[in-house]
Amino acid sequence: MAHLQHFGWFFGRGFGPQAWGRADYRWNYAWQRPDIYQQSARELEQAGFDLLIIEDALSLGSPETLNLRVNSAYGGPKHDPLLLAPYLFAATSNLGVAPTVNAGAYPPYLAARQFATLQHLSSNRFGLNVVTDVKSARHFGLDELSHDAAYDRAEEWLSSVRRLWHSWAEGAYVNNQATGQFADASKLDAFHHEGEYFTFDGPLNALPFDDGVGDPVVVSPGGSGRGLAFAGHQSDVQLALASLDTETVRVYRQKIHDAAVAQGRLASDINVLFVIKPEIVDSVSEVDRLVLESEHPSDDVLVSVLAAQSSDLETDLTVLDLDRPIGPGVFAPHVSQGTINNLVGRGGDLENDTLRQLATRKARKGRLADGSGFVGTAAQFADFVEGLGETADNDGFIINGDLHPVTLHRMLDQVVPELRGRGILRSSFGGGGLRANLTDF
Repeated sequence: MAHLQHFGWFFGRGFGPQAWGRADYRWNYAWQRPDIYQQSARELEQAGFDLLIIEDALSLGSPETLNLRVNSAYGGPKHDPLLLAPYLFAATSNLGVAPTVNAGAYPPYLAARQFATLQHLSSNRFGLNVVTDVKSARHFGLDELSHDAAYDRAEEWLSSVRRLWHSWAEGAYVNNQATGQFADASKLDAFHHEGEYFTFDGPLNALPFDDGVGDPVVVSPGGSGRGLAFAGHQSDVQLALASLDTETVRVYRQKIHDAAVAQGRLASDINVLFVIKPEIVDSVSEVDRLVLESEHPSDDVLVSVLAAQSSDLETDLTVLDLDRPIGPGVFAPHVSQGTINNLVGRGGDLENDTLRQLATRKARKGRLADGSGFVGTAAQFADFVEGLGETADNDGFIINGDLHPVTLHRMLDQVVPELRGRGILRSSFGGGGLRANLTDF
């Protein structure tokens, strides 16, 4: 039987040139201004989406990949998503907003204070998508860490931020005008932290959060063993990248739940939301046409696919021989295993498949109706969502795309009524903020 699921939007290009390279760019929205994002955020809220996650990359990458990133505006430029959040809160009433935050870029005290401020300003709708990108460390004068060490630093960072948030104990905020006492200093935790990566003092110069609402929501995207363990310990939402078949979804969800239980939490403390980028069309015949056209991609199409992958992998795949395997040692140790798996695809073999084979699989499209891909009608998408809810008890999905009105309408105009008609997508909010959105059902 169909049940309500949670939906979010992943602003996949980040705070950068929305719709660049497509005809939609000629709508003449100024991507540097807040208007396009405010309009889109209002549409997402009207659609019943719980949250908006804003991708970010602090760096334009290595000198070898600069041209790949800026030539087609795929990986840059990007403005700071943390500073966009207040404009989105001003335009909406219920939508949660979770900008991407690099755990190495913000000292814990500064981070805790900024995030507490945004939680108050938004009426408890702020979240943070915590990433552990280490390649940008050179921009801040920090040492580049290994993959696992970056997670160790993120653990210390987030635990420090949480302790600062709670450095005002219960009863510290008095606000008693009759006695003239605003706060009770004896209930402030003036602790000193000296860890492996950070040294600072408390308490935090910011008010505690409203009772019953809790801390800002933490999102994390890591798919490695270390990343899943981090999610189990720290996250409220796991931004899940995996093949979207019933068995894979079940196994992935179980890994996250096991990681949470191992940390003394409940499995229900984490919403596992799978990232999807459907291509919604008007008819089954259009589905067939698009899938058949993609069967034999040209070399130009393959190079375009590899250029897009190169940005995330911080490796220029376009200069490699299409008819040889990539070979060992091409990707730096810090590159996300989930990103590499995204290139390889289901059933792929990084060591033996040629680059042409990998790129061809990425270029080919499949049907939602048979589980071979993500091209389908609104009804087929709803069938797919409903099916995973029933067979894998799925929590919901994060749809990936530009935060551009044309992109949203192309994706959602027919999908929203179809999902609501089946009782899968909410029609109203409880009004308690982002954490409440995620626990309403």
